[in-house]
Amino acid sequence: MLKSSFGKEFVEAGCDASGCGCLAGPIVAAAVILPKKFKHRTLKDSKQLSAIRREALQKEIKEVALAWAVAEVSHQVVDEINTVNAAIRAMHEALDKLLVQPQLILVDGDRFQAYKDIPHRCIGKGDEKYLSIAAASVLAKTRFDELLKKSALEFPGYNWEKNAGYPTDEHYKAIQKLGITPYHRKTFKLSPKSLKPPNDSQPAKPEDESP
Repeated sequence: MLKSSFGKEFVEAGCDASGCGCLAGPIVAAAVILPKKFKHRTLKDSKQLSAIRREALQKEIKEVALAWAVAEVSHQVVDEINTVNAAIRAMHEALDKLLVQPQLILVDGDRFQAYKDIPHRCIGKGDEKYLSIAAASVLAKTRFDELLKKSALEFPGYNWEKNAGYPTDEHYKAIQKLGITPYHRKTFKLSPKSLKPPNDSQPAKPEDESP
């Protein structure tokens, strides 16, 4: 079972982002403050959960959280400032929306920029260690999938409702056949010939990921 908190003395907000490795769509981030002694046996990294389970958990998280917020940064901004900076911006915007101000920010991964004067901790695989980060990953992922499903209605043929914009062979073949949409990230290599992932889980790389 994941840890309830990093420490006992601070109000902690867990942060995570979704959609960073996708070929299309925004980057979505969430910030979640859970009760200090919150426990949950099945809450974990959203990537390890089925879509049905994520949907159920996101409702539960919103009900029990002391505060939660979701924010998105458009694919145009991802192209302008790169994936890492877009993810950090989305997390900052989610933190801006919180109705309770945290005293410590827990961030999944190893890249972040200071938010106001609030201390933060970057935690590798944090969504597999802390409940607040796992909760943020679930809220970010469910919102991202919701947005891609709406875009899939506008641009059928890419099967975004199933592949969520990730660089699967199917997605590359659809780009080759249909071309790119206004939602594709143009700084990503979108040609299956120039960049063919070794498997469906391998994300495409943008040209620059430095913050």
